[in-house]
Parts: sequence; C-alpha cells; structure tokens
Amino acid sequence: MSARGRSAQAHRYAVIMAGGVGTRFWPQSRRRRPKQFLALEGGRTLLQETARRLRPIVPWSRMVVVAPRDLAPLVRRQLPALPRTNLVIEPAARGTAACLALVGGWIARRDPRASMAVFPADHAIRAADRFERCVRRAFEVAETHDSLVTFGIPPTAPETGYGYIEIGAALNRGTPRVHWAERFVEKPDLRTARRFLVSRRYLWNSGMFVWRVAVLRSALERHAPALGRVMDDFGAARRAVTAKARRGYRRLPAVSIDVALMERAERVAVVVATFDWNDVGSWAAIPALWGTDGAGNAARGRTLLVDCRGTLVHGSTRLVAVLGVDDLVVVDSPDAVLVCPRDRAQDVRRIVDALGSGRLRRFR
Repeated sequence: MSARGRSAQAHRYAVIMAGGVGTRFWPQSRRRRPKQFLALEGGRTLLQETARRLRPIVPWSRMVVVAPRDLAPLVRRQLPALPRTNLVIEPAARGTAACLALVGGWIARRDPRASMAVFPADHAIRAADRFERCVRRAFEVAETHDSLVTFGIPPTAPETGYGYIEIGAALNRGTPRVHWAERFVEKPDLRTARRFLVSRRYLWNSGMFVWRVAVLRSALERHAPALGRVMDDFGAARRAVTAKARRGYRRLPAVSIDVALMERAERVAVVVATFDWNDVGSWAAIPALWGTDGAGNAARGRTLLVDCRGTLVHGSTRLVAVLGVDDLVVVDSPDAVLVCPRDRAQDVRRIVDALGSGRLRRFR
C-alpha cells in the first residue's frame, strides 16, 4: 500500500446508528431492548455483529456508536471495548438526517480530514470478506471523487418495502462495480417494483453510506442548511454541547438522510454490493437467517410443528406446539405471545401502538 493510502486509512471512521425501537419485532423487542440488541441468530446480537464486521476496517478508537441516552447502558454492556467517549448521545430521536449531522460534527471536531462510513446496527450481512472489500472501495471513491457514496443491493424480488436507486454511468468496471446515481425512488407499488427488477438498472437502497466529513458539511449547507448548522454546533463544542444546541436539535423535523440530502445531492456514487444483505425488517425476514425445512418452516427454541407450511415459530421458556397451519408467525416470550399471518408481519407495530395508547401498558 502507498504512503497516501496508509494516510487515508488513518482518517477513516465507522459510525453505527444504534437508535430505533424495532417495533416489528415485538414481543422480543421492547422499548428498553430494541431489535439491535437481540441475538436473533442465537449468538451475538445484531449490534455486536455490526461492530465485529467493521473491526478489520477501523480500530475501536475510530469506531463511533450513536444512540439515545436510555440505550447507552446497553451499548456499553454489549460493546465493552468501545472507548467511552466514542458513544455519542442523541438529544432526541429526529431521524437519520439529524443523527448523522450530529455525529458528523463530532468526528469533524476530532479529525477535520476524516471520512466516515455509516451503518445501521440492525442489519444482517454475510460474506464478511466481500463486505470489507465493498466498504474499502466506497472509502476510496468518497476520498477520490469528493462524492457522497451509498451501497445498492441487487434486488432478488419485486420488493415494495424498500426504496430503490436508479444507477447511471459506471465509475469503474471492476468488482465491486461503482456507478453514479441517477435518482432515488421511494417504496414503489408492485407493478413498478417488477419493472425495476427486470430492468437491472435499479438497486435496493441499503441505508449505508460513506463520505468525507467536509463533503457532508458542504452538501448539508447547500441542501439542508438547518442540518448544516447542527453539524457546526456539535462540531464546535469542545467539551459539553450547549443547551441551546440541544434545544435546536429537538426542534428539527424527523426526516431520513435520504430525503434530506441523498435525493437532492448532485454527486452520489453507488457501490453495487456483492455481499448478502438482510435489513431484518420484520419477523417475515427471519427464515432467510435461520433457514427452513422442506415445508418452508423456520423454528428456534422449544418448538414442535406438525403438518405446517411456511410457518415461523420462535420458542422461549416453554414448548410451543403448532398444528396444521400455513404461513403463520408465532413468537413466544415470557410475558406475551404473538400470532399473526406471515404476510401481516410488517403490521406488528400496530400492536405496539395499541399498547402505547394505554391498553395493557405493562407490556411496553
């Protein structure tokens, strides 16, 4: 590696966004223990797996986790090697745009030459070597072209629950491939998603990004000035962030970085992912992680399935027996049980909303 390459690597940071409530994974996920802190595959938690994937790319000293204050103890417990000062606390939940402006300011204060890669804490990714290669390539593109970089996932189905990115001209023809982004498309209807799948010009939007902090600051100043001011406020704080800055943060609208910036920016590059990716959006995504039997069933814990097809069963402390059903989700926990059609797994949040309105409040 050249001296220039080694110098660039010394300024690379990885950011893990560990906020979010994971309402679609009730009853395993709760307000005090969201999805990212669960070991859904039986070993490490999603947060721990995310940090483990990033360790070959950046040292602990340049790994940053951003989370709300009430989840800070969980982060520290699950990532004991994370330097205490590298846990950045959000003043309030205001979406990924405000979150990344905040942590971008924190990193810029520490290292004005820094580049930062951003990852949600609750994705499942396999083929770690290919993931590492894609992230290193994304850093190189961000540092060479002064562009905002995202990762696009080649679609395997006409998925209507994801956003899409239309790709344009290629930046390189190696592996992984890199293209300029033509446009971002929010969750399409089924007919449009089928057209996207056939065209091969559209990728799923993964919600993972890489950019230089100086480029992020410039882009926010142009397209989202209020977020640029947040980055300045949190970047200027030498010790404690001022109460005025925290109040300004809380007044921000809750918006994603895609809507606030990526859809508007002029120079966005897309690394075409070569790794296996699952955003673990609901219980319906779990069979892809656990594997299935010949009838398409997926089960963990103390379970017994008889004459079932396409059914997911998560056992806890007792036996869960399921007989003669198709396409169900059954999740047992010590104090609650979920049963729903598999194609309604995305709607589990409605149960959490109902509980939050006052009914059976003790289960929140």
